[in-house]
Amino acid sequence: MQADEPTMGRRERKRQETRARILTAARALFLAKGFDGTTVDEIAERADISKRSFFDYFPSKEDVVTAWQDGFGDLLVARIAARPPGEPLARTAHAAMSAAIRDSASPEGIDLDALVRDTPSLRARMHLKYARLEARLAEALAARTAPPPDGGAALVGEPALLAMIAVGALRLGSEAWRTSAAEPPPPDHYTDRVFDDIWHHLRQLAAAGGD
Repeated sequence: MQADEPTMGRRERKRQETRARILTAARALFLAKGFDGTTVDEIAERADISKRSFFDYFPSKEDVVTAWQDGFGDLLVARIAARPPGEPLARTAHAAMSAAIRDSASPEGIDLDALVRDTPSLRARMHLKYARLEARLAEALAARTAPPPDGGAALVGEPALLAMIAVGALRLGSEAWRTSAAEPPPPDHYTDRVFDDIWHHLRQLAAAGGD
């Protein structure tokens, strides 16, 4: 068994390298020719693989785009894990989302986001992207939730509610950034503003409910 482990490790590394080549090739072609104007044959040729090999990694061109979008979810989960233990979940959700946006922001990423928005066949994928992201965020936040020290019940649905708020802030902030002036602040600036507005309105609601 031990003799097989290095071989399996090399095999997995080779798969990861091939997958990365496909993603890089597809990204370059999509940005140069558009999503609908790019064929699987062209992606395979640029990645130096066969068309059959492409389908070993991705069922369709759309799934290449999904793989990029899932990469943001991986980054967000990592940022949540890096937050201080015992931190309030609302602060964790806000800080992790802002950090993930800062870390992922790049001219190429912005162009890819515009590609998805401007391609009718990909727009439905955006809704799926946000739904998957919300589910992953809720799961990551729930993993940080400890039972109350007094033995009482935890707030039902808190991770799911905060995930919904955080992803909503991402969507609204991204849209505000996309439609802003020619030299806008970075994308996380707009998401932070949406978060601040949400917390402000929630505090107002809490104060009104206490009267």
